[in-house]
Amino acid sequence: MRRWWSFGAILVIVAAFVTVFIIHRRQGRVVTRPLIAGAPIRAPQGVRIRVQVLNATKTRGLARIATTLLRDRGFDVVETGTLKQTRDTTLVLDLSGHPDWATRIAQILTPATVTARPDSSRYLDIAVVLGSSWRPPAQSFNP
Repeated sequence: MRRWWSFGAILVIVAAFVTVFIIHRRQGRVVTRPLIAGAPIRAPQGVRIRVQVLNATKTRGLARIATTLLRDRGFDVVETGTLKQTRDTTLVLDLSGHPDWATRIAQILTPATVTARPDSSRYLDIAVVLGSSWRPPAQSFNP
């Protein structure tokens, strides 16, 4: 009888892990930790990553601030804009099949969710939809 209870408990634990794994794979993942501790996250050397930044908040100028931040880190922001619908969490869309690039941008704009959405046009590599939970970094005072 003990064997059956042990087998049943192990089966329930394995089923729980499989369920969590499937849910995690179907949803975007939230990125909150840097690639290298202490080092600023940048675009890979020698690669042009074309990015679109869209503001999905009620805060004016947020896309411009994010554009400046991403350009300072080596990303090529080629489009900016504003969406009418608002979002809570920033969404980073991997359009070109390079999850590392999307993860780097998500780590710069934390908290953010990374989602793969292949686009055959290949004009953009990454699309960023800024959510209201993103807070721009403090800017230095330049009189």
